[in-house]
Amino acid sequence: MVFYRGVKRPIAIIYRSLNSSICCGHGYSTLTRYGNSIAEYGGYFHKHGNGPRTFAVSIRRYSAEISSSEQMNLIKLLRERTSAPIKEVKAALVTSNWDIEAAQKDLRKRGIVLASKKSSRTAAEGLLALAQNERNAAVIELNCETDFVARNEIFQYLALSLAKLALLLEGSQQSFAIGHLEELKLNLDHPKLSGEKSVQNAITEVAAMMGENVKLRRGFAMSAPSLGVISTYLHTSPQPGVGRIAGILSLEVEDKNVSQDALQRVGSELAMHVVAAKPLFLTKEDVSSDALSNEREILKSQAESSGKPQIAIEKMVEGRLRKYFEEVVLMEQKFIVNDTMNVKTLLSNLSKDVGSPVKIGSFLRVEVGEGLQGLEASNESEPLANAA
Repeated sequence: MVFYRGVKRPIAIIYRSLNSSICCGHGYSTLTRYGNSIAEYGGYFHKHGNGPRTFAVSIRRYSAEISSSEQMNLIKLLRERTSAPIKEVKAALVTSNWDIEAAQKDLRKRGIVLASKKSSRTAAEGLLALAQNERNAAVIELNCETDFVARNEIFQYLALSLAKLALLLEGSQQSFAIGHLEELKLNLDHPKLSGEKSVQNAITEVAAMMGENVKLRRGFAMSAPSLGVISTYLHTSPQPGVGRIAGILSLEVEDKNVSQDALQRVGSELAMHVVAAKPLFLTKEDVSSDALSNEREILKSQAESSGKPQIAIEKMVEGRLRKYFEEVVLMEQKFIVNDTMNVKTLLSNLSKDVGSPVKIGSFLRVEVGEGLQGLEASNESEPLANAA
């Protein structure tokens, strides 16, 4: 049954209201049960000019058959299907009258819209994913807003899938353009993320599930030399293939009969060394003249403040420069596994053991979010990883 506010008003007011050019009188709502549903009615009178009065009715139906326990089960099931925030899951189910298929479709549509709105937010957390075969290695950085999402297995699955795709890129050396990767298709096989999708669509779908900005930031690749090996190391790794810091290094030899096992063992230790020691250059000769002159100027200023003679100051500067090289040059650094020798000595000993000269071809160190906060604030171009 429907009641109207009009019946409680004075007759004169009702008369004037009904005969005005446009009038509306809203009605009270009531709940009436019909079979398996409950309907909420609301209505209003409408009159335009000299035309007849009409009455519009709005109806919202709710299922009376869904108990609270059944509602919780549907919420749980849809949450498992989509990994969307529980608040969004419940809202979608209520809007869809507890039809889980319709709710899932609605949730996906709304999630993608929300994901696009979140795309401008800073995403400085995330993971590195690394894929490798006998001759090549590729690492990508997939960012999100919180460490909570970085630990999510769907996020990690996407990151690994992107790394495996990057490994297939032809001719990728060191830093490669993310745009090349985004143009490709992914074949996904996950209970909550499956089918063939473009890279960008897959990222957007995961962002919708996670309720955060998800961004493919950068990628790097390295190939093994014609004679030699490529070695990798991942630090803070929640599962194989993903981590927060990656080290990649190639070792070159001159003899094709050299033991690969010996090279891989030392190569893996050196990749771990790169992660821990953070070298900036491979050899002293690789240090740029600008970096060297800047460091020399700083060291000279520090030495002059001691008040010692000029000859002593020059010796102090040269001594501190050697210390600087030991900090930033890979070949001069103390080997982290055995600090009684530096990396140069380690390679010399390895060359004797395998019967062929061994040298480092190139190395790469990448860390999640490095330089990202400053980059977001200054709008500068993307920085490269430490590489030589």
